[in-house]
Amino acid sequence: MAKILAIGEIINGKMRKSSKEMVSVAKKLSGSASAVLIGENAQGFAKELAAFGADTIYAGDLKDFSGQAYAEAVASIVKSKGYDVVLIPHGNTGREISARLGALLDTGVVSDVVELAMEGDSVVCKRPVYSGKAYVKMKVIGTPQIITIRGNTQGIAESAGAGNVESITVDASGDKAKQTNYVAQVSSRIPAAEADIVVAGGRGLKSKESFAMVEELADILGAGVGASRAPVDAEWVEPNMQIGQTGQTVSPNVYIALGISGAIQHLAGMGSSKFIISVNKDPDAPIFKVSTLGVVDDLFKVVPTMKDELKTLLGK
Repeated sequence: MAKILAIGEIINGKMRKSSKEMVSVAKKLSGSASAVLIGENAQGFAKELAAFGADTIYAGDLKDFSGQAYAEAVASIVKSKGYDVVLIPHGNTGREISARLGALLDTGVVSDVVELAMEGDSVVCKRPVYSGKAYVKMKVIGTPQIITIRGNTQGIAESAGAGNVESITVDASGDKAKQTNYVAQVSSRIPAAEADIVVAGGRGLKSKESFAMVEELADILGAGVGASRAPVDAEWVEPNMQIGQTGQTVSPNVYIALGISGAIQHLAGMGSSKFIISVNKDPDAPIFKVSTLGVVDDLFKVVPTMKDELKTLLGK
C-alpha cells in the first residue's frame, strides 16, 4: 500500500479546513495517513489532525511564509521517510509548494484534482481541462506522486489516528527571496474556498454600493463571498475575491450567482459547485447552462425577497 503524506495549511494564524480534508483523503486512499503542518503555532494545531486519521504529524514553526523553506522541509521528509504520494491543497500555497517539490524531487505534478482513486500504488486523478469544459484522468509516472486537490471536493471524515507529533526544523535563512511586507485582509466571513455556501456578484449589480446586497445575503446564510472579474476590475471589491480562471477556485455545496453572465473564465472557477443558483435578467446568459436552478428576473427585485424569506426561515 502506498505511503501518503498530506500537507496542511496555516494561514493568518489559523489552520485551514483544507488540512483536515487532505488527511481525510489520505486515510481513505491508503488506510493510514501522515501529515506535515508548517506555520505559526504548528505544534499547537498538530494534534487536531489526529481526529481525521493522522498517525504521524510533522510540525514545524515558521512565522513568515517561505515557499523555498517550506518545500525543502517537505522534500526532506519525503526522501527520508519514503513517501509515495504527497497530497496538497490547491490554493495559493499549494501552487507554489507543488511546483517547488516537483523540481526538488524530480517528479511530476497533477494539479487541481477533483476526484482520486487508488490503482495499485498509483493514484488516478480526474481534473478539469479547457476551462472546465471537459475532464481528463491522469497519474504521475514515477515516485513520489505530487497531487494538488481542489478544496471542498473530497469531504472530511473523522477517523482516529495515533496523533504522534514529530518536530521538524524549517530553515528560511538561505532563502533567495525575502518577504518585505505583509498586509492581512481580516474578515469575519469564512473564506470562499472553504465555504459550503458561496454568494457571488457580477456586473449586473451595477455599482459598488449595490454589491452590498451580495454581502448581506451571504451574512444571512453564513456564506463566503466572491465576485466575477467585472466587479474586481471596477474596484468594487478586492482582487482576492475574484472567482475564475485568473482568480480562486471554489467548490461549495451551493453557489449563488447574482448578476453574473457566466463567461467561460468564471465557470472554470466554480463549475464544480454541487448546486448552482443563478439570478440574471438575460434568459440567454451562459450561466444558466450550468445552473441547477435559474431565475430570469431583475436581481434588484429577487434578492430583497430572498433576504426576507431566508430571514424568516432561519429566524434572523
